[in-house]
Amino acid sequence: MATIDLIVLGMLKDQALSAYDIQKLVEYRNISKWVKISTPSIYKKVIQLEEKGYIAGNVVKEGKMPEKAIYTLTDQGKREFESLMLEIAAQPIRIFLDFNAVIVNLDKLDADGRAQCLQRIENSVTELKQYLEENRQLKEGIPDIPETGLAVLQQQYILVQAIETWLASLKPADE
Repeated sequence: MATIDLIVLGMLKDQALSAYDIQKLVEYRNISKWVKISTPSIYKKVIQLEEKGYIAGNVVKEGKMPEKAIYTLTDQGKREFESLMLEIAAQPIRIFLDFNAVIVNLDKLDADGRAQCLQRIENSVTELKQYLEENRQLKEGIPDIPETGLAVLQQQYILVQAIETWLASLKPADE
């Protein structure tokens, strides 16, 4: 998947990292909240990118710690990173919301079932909004947080607000 390639290559563009370090950065930056990426996919992707010559691994041993591979971006990897940036930026923007599978089937439930489903989605959206608000507040004052990271948080927050408005429009008028 090109998105995972781009994330891994982008992280290695900044600095040499192990697969574990990449995975920890994905967690720290909450990338999995807006891009489908998992720990196993990161490790698998690092192997694939090395096989393609986009990254190079160097096995190191620090003290009593086990050996680990530290990866760096090759010149070919830098070119691939730039190519993926342009390619993905030119693709149509698709917003996949898993709960839309529920929405398209709401009419197959009775009124109570519909209300329960909408309430659960609304609860999830409220939880996500709270998480984004807290995360934004935590990171706004930290100088090491890139503006682009804050921009993604802002984008996600605006999307949540739009989903809240949309959900309210689905509720019966008597509520």
